[in-house]
Amino acid sequence: MFRGIREDLRSIRKRDPAARSDVEVFFLYSGFHAVLYYRISHWFYRHGCFGFARWISQLGRFFTGIEIHPGATIGKGLFIDHGMGVVIGETAEIGDFCTLYQGVTLGGTGKDKGKRHPTLGRHVMVGSGAKVLGPVTLGDHCKVGANALVLIDVPPHSTAVGVPAHVVRIGGRRVEDDSNELDQIHMPDPVSQELCQLHMQIHLLQKKLEHQRGKGDHENL
Repeated sequence: MFRGIREDLRSIRKRDPAARSDVEVFFLYSGFHAVLYYRISHWFYRHGCFGFARWISQLGRFFTGIEIHPGATIGKGLFIDHGMGVVIGETAEIGDFCTLYQGVTLGGTGKDKGKRHPTLGRHVMVGSGAKVLGPVTLGDHCKVGANALVLIDVPPHSTAVGVPAHVVRIGGRRVEDDSNELDQIHMPDPVSQELCQLHMQIHLLQKKLEHQRGKGDHENL
């Protein structure tokens, strides 16, 4: 536990240019405090003190505005930057040296039992306000754009953006540059297609109605 805390401290100091010293990070960074509360609560959780572990985690939520379930699995070097509103669920797994910004949710999609929260690989960055929901996997070194809604697996070394999120880069290359012969991500959106068809039908009905009104006015004359 203490090794993990030291690693978290070094990670923030290394990656945040605004951090001037370890002392500043230790006393003034709410993201570090939230992870510190998590490390302590997780130790009690693993040793069967579930109620006390939840009490510590709720205490951390009260003081930092960041909610991390003590049952989550978090590797070393997690950096939660400006972390107000971050939520990490019970079965979430976060690899080493990941970065989460404010408003990020690693949540579930319902009341399912078992694994119901996301798994993040190593060196994953999740942008402000992004929601990653369900037992999806974000591969190593991938990035999620701000306010994205991720409901699918994201391959390693790729970038996902949008609502719902779709992959726009893999290994630094735009996906449009690759052959889409086996593309399983950029599928047509059935909801969008249906709305488009309804819009066209309404447009045609309006045209017919205007035509009928014009004929009626002409007959009255």
